Amino acid sequence: MSTNLVSSIAAATRSRLVTIRSNAPLREAAQLLSSTNISLLVVCDPEGTMIGVITKSDIVMQIGHCTGVTCTNTVDRVMRRDVIACYPADGLSDVLSMMQARGLVHVPVIDAEGKPSGVVNARDALRELMLEGQYEEALLRDYVMGVGYR
Repeated sequence: MSTNLVSSIAAATRSRLVTIRSNAPLREAAQLLSSTNISLLVVCDPEGTMIGVITKSDIVMQIGHCTGVTCTNTVDRVMRRDVIACYPADGLSDVLSMMQARGLVHVPVIDAEGKPSGVVNARDALRELMLEGQYEEALLRDYVMGVGYR
C-alpha cells in the first residue's frame, strides 16, 4: 500500500503549474504553451481560483475550426470547465489510478479554496511510486537475508 501523497512530489507539481486568466486571448495561451513546453494551462479567475484548464489539443482544435471572429476567441470560450483536480493530501496511487481510468496525463493540484498549487504529471507520479517500490524491495531483501540483524 502506497503511503506517498501528492505533496511528496510538490516540487515537480509546482514546476508544471502555469496559469492564465480567463479573458486572455487564445494566442497568449498558445504562446505560453509553446514557450514553457507544458501541455496544460490552469485557467484562473481574478482572485486566483481555478475555473478551468486549456490544453494544446484544445487550442489546435479551435484553430482548425477558426473562421473570422472565432479566430480572436478568449481562453474562457475554449477552456474545459469540468476539471478533475486533486489535493496535496491525496494518495499518489489513488490519483494515478484515477488518471488512468479517465485517460488523463495531467491533473491540477488545488487547495481547499480552489487555488492551484501545481499540476501532477503521470510520469512524475509513476517515478515516485517506482522509487518507493524499490526502497520497499530493498528493505524486504535485507530482512530476508538477515542483513543488519546480527
